[in-house]
Amino acid sequence: MEFDLPRAAAILVLIVAIGAGGLIGAGMMPLQTTLMMVVPSMLVFGALAFAIGVKHGEFRSTHA
Repeated sequence: MEFDLPRAAAILVLIVAIGAGGLIGAGMMPLQTTLMMVVPSMLVFGALAFAIGVKHGEFRSTHA
């Protein structure tokens, strides 16, 4: 399966939505806190991890 940017971004959003749904369903914290603090931080972390992973993959493919 080949990933392009829109497909990878959709998968990232799906993973964050599943995690947020689990937190909301579990009632661990108020809904407003989850939506205003947790979800944005999950998106930022996911984007940073994605960017680092892409750069690492580029390095591995050129230095193998």
